[in-house]
Amino acid sequence: MKERLIIEKALANLEKQTQLKAHWKPLDDQMDGEIHITYNNEIHHIPTEIKAEVRAHQLAGLIDLKRKLTKLMVVAEYIYPKLKEQFRAEGIAYLETNGNIFIQDGNLFLWVDNAKPERKEAAGMGRAFGKTGLKLLFQLLLDEDLLNLTYREMAQQTGIGFGNINFILTDLKEQGYLIPVNKETFRFTNKKQLLQKWLPAYNDKLKPALQIGTFRFIRETDYFNWRTISLTPGETFWGGEPAGGLLTNYLQPEQYTLYTIENRGDLLKKYRLAANDSGEIKVYQKFWKGVEGQGPTVPPLLVYTDLINSNDRRCIQTAEKIYDAYLQGKF
Repeated sequence: MKERLIIEKALANLEKQTQLKAHWKPLDDQMDGEIHITYNNEIHHIPTEIKAEVRAHQLAGLIDLKRKLTKLMVVAEYIYPKLKEQFRAEGIAYLETNGNIFIQDGNLFLWVDNAKPERKEAAGMGRAFGKTGLKLLFQLLLDEDLLNLTYREMAQQTGIGFGNINFILTDLKEQGYLIPVNKETFRFTNKKQLLQKWLPAYNDKLKPALQIGTFRFIRETDYFNWRTISLTPGETFWGGEPAGGLLTNYLQPEQYTLYTIENRGDLLKKYRLAANDSGEIKVYQKFWKGVEGQGPTVPPLLVYTDLINSNDRRCIQTAEKIYDAYLQGKF
């Protein structure tokens, strides 16, 4: 069982790093188990969640779980540095397989972060989770009816090459995400799990390749009056924080995201932008076909994706509201 291998390796390296004695006890309820750490003749009992790798979209659930249990330790092969900051701020203990640890429980306070990470590249992602596959999969998640078009029709409606579609759909079938209803039609299965796999893959693989540049507003007033900016319909859309603000009326943006098919010169002129590496606006290529019907925002699925991957608590809370309002019935 992979979880047991993770915890055993983590505890062995923890002892090497700190000389602390600890052992893990599996539990039969909803928790993976409980870690017992002995310090100054006192045993600290902490419920544990074991994961291969912790991602931003899991943060909200872990925070809620910690509040419910009062104590929580996340044990993982690798935890991103920004997530570690969030865990420390929320009082969530963590332990990596290399022995890095943060824990504050009674008279026990320990923070070790000097071991080299043992992070491994994800294996077995397949064609469906390469850049082209992620583009197609996004559009299939938006409109599952596309699955039952001919490959040629699907290529016309998604902008993905005919040959690539065959490889991508075959990979989805092999990974168990696409199953036949009859001889001619297919549907997704494990759709929520598929979304959870797509979220980090999009953020790591596709989104960086889409970035056009980083900019700032020339006029300071536009930073606060961004809602009055008239985006070209069907060509440029708000994503990320401004889109989250428009869809929920909950979030005041601090960072701005645009997706566009307009050229750089038009962007600078129309929206009064100036290139600036430390600017507050990031602009990305629009990578799907069609006009959304959500006014000036990208589809809610992409808004949710950008916000849940942000490692920012405000944004994650907004992402949860978007999921409840727009996505819950689809995943």
